[in-house]
Amino acid sequence: MTDSGTEILPKTATAKALRDALGQRSIVLVGMMGSGKSSVGRRLAQALNLAFVDADKEIEEAAGCTISEIFAEHGEAFFRDGERRVIARLLGEGPQVLATGGGAVMNAETRDNIAAGGVSVWLKAELPVLMKRVRRRSNRPLLQAEDPDAVMQKLMDERHPVYAQSDLQVESRNVPHAVVVGEIIDALASYLLDTKNTAS
Repeated sequence: MTDSGTEILPKTATAKALRDALGQRSIVLVGMMGSGKSSVGRRLAQALNLAFVDADKEIEEAAGCTISEIFAEHGEAFFRDGERRVIARLLGEGPQVLATGGGAVMNAETRDNIAAGGVSVWLKAELPVLMKRVRRRSNRPLLQAEDPDAVMQKLMDERHPVYAQSDLQVESRNVPHAVVVGEIIDALASYLLDTKNTAS
């Protein structure tokens, strides 16, 4: 913005402009487990004065049990079907910042719903960053394996081409959350404040 001689808007004005441009759409964060969708998403929502919604938490509330329990008792296919339905419902409740589970966008219907009702942002992180983060928690059912690094790399190989279809991409790395939030806001401003992408 400064290169073109345009004054950088105050934070509050930028937030209002972004909310106006969003209309009823949601900012949808996608990416691998450990990429920071929830932690960054909460701060992004606060900066933009929007609600923050974690799809995984909504799924657990709807099911009355944890995601690990859903996987153990019913399997991944059952979980993915519930995930698809919950995200479709949540996209109708925007504007908001919506954090999705790592595998959510592998469902074609969910991708279509996000494209129609949201602006997708891929938080892209490298394998060492992801593994350092996910090892802090034991509630990752897909990583309950002998070689979790290999499982994570396989998931990355499968999912990255799909994540790459997102509207925007921001690198998640070991810097303060505020840095990543600022980069997302900059990317959203460049994307949303272009009149071609504003909501009708």
